[in-house]
Amino acid sequence: ALVSMSAIAGYGMAPTNPGFVSFLSCAVGTTLTSSAANSINQYLEVDLDARMNRTKNRPIVQKILGRKQVMNFAFLCGFIGGLILWAGSNGLTSFLGVSNIFLYTHVYTPMKRTSVANTWVGSVVGAVPPMMGWTAATGSLGLGAWLLAGVLFAWQFPHFCSLSWNLRGDYGKAGYKMMSVVDPQLCKNTNLEFSICLMFITVAFPIFQLTTWTFFVLALPLNLGLVELSWRFYRNGTNPDSKVLFKFTLIHLPLYFALMFLFKLG
Repeated sequence: ALVSMSAIAGYGMAPTNPGFVSFLSCAVGTTLTSSAANSINQYLEVDLDARMNRTKNRPIVQKILGRKQVMNFAFLCGFIGGLILWAGSNGLTSFLGVSNIFLYTHVYTPMKRTSVANTWVGSVVGAVPPMMGWTAATGSLGLGAWLLAGVLFAWQFPHFCSLSWNLRGDYGKAGYKMMSVVDPQLCKNTNLEFSICLMFITVAFPIFQLTTWTFFVLALPLNLGLVELSWRFYRNGTNPDSKVLFKFTLIHLPLYFALMFLFKLG
């Protein structure tokens, strides 16, 4: 849902709107390519997922679905999703969608077992969908696409750091090299740094005349709330603090995008 929402946000913030067909193609194609990446990820990590309480009930782990079925589903989603993006939007959007499948499954997925840098790569994966929305509407990667990608890139650190903190026992048992497991202080530091970074990215939208200054002002309480909760997590490092932060990130992003739409320029 967050992937589709961020792609729609990118489309909605673009200065042009080529019509409903392009919009629908973007939404459906992005969802399908994301489903392909997630399915391949589950195929590759089935043995590790079986060790984690969070993932041990997935259909492929429980053998409700066979590995061949999962890969067939992934191939169909990736192929059809890429085709829809190409035919209904443009080649650049299709290229981004298909490339993101590769980045997720061939870089991010294996890196989770070897390096804490996987979180940075995963954040790049999550930053691509709003760029796809923008390119679906405009056919090019403008400044707005990069700023929207910056929002998603920064937001994912408080989102995932807080999530992984509560699951660090599971991740450790499965052998994943998450910051919360390997370097808890780095996890808390990074979480706070990118929450603050989001404040500076937000001010760029009115500076570059993508939104009015009202957007920045009204988004300020959201961003300050994120920084405050990140600071509490940084200071205390408790599971309750991380849970509150994680839940707030789920509220923060939809409200942030809603304000962006309301006060869009052009």
